[in-house]
Amino acid sequence: MRLCRFLSVVLVLLAMALPSLAVQPDEVLKDPVLEARARSLSAGLRCMVCQNQSIDDSNADLARDLRILVRERLQAGDTDAEVLDYVVARYGEFVLLRPRFSWGNALLWLTPAILLLAGIGYAFSRSRAHNRQRAQELSDDEQARLRQILQETEH
Repeated sequence: MRLCRFLSVVLVLLAMALPSLAVQPDEVLKDPVLEARARSLSAGLRCMVCQNQSIDDSNADLARDLRILVRERLQAGDTDAEVLDYVVARYGEFVLLRPRFSWGNALLWLTPAILLLAGIGYAFSRSRAHNRQRAQELSDDEQARLRQILQETEH
């Protein structure tokens, strides 16, 4: 039993270490400041092959190419924004794990809120209409009493 627990702990630790193996030693920049910037940028870029991993966590060849591209742009003197703009220009905004808010994608960001408000408004109006309709309906006893009152007022 203890051996089984030990092996499961070792397997979990190895699985957690796998993403850190994605960046190869030959990719790492000698300048620690540039390397930190490269890691920060690549953590926000999506691997186009894996799609739910950053290029920093992916072992795919395309992710490696993108990591190298980011490091080359940083060594060329680009700012972080310029590197991101360059990568987005080449691969589209889908490459960003956290898409930018722009008027082009505002509808995508706002649609859930608009639908929620529309649903609340619809439910509220239906409820009010239903309550008004119920208020206008009279029971048989109420209708008989109303007829009696109307007859008394006519005489």
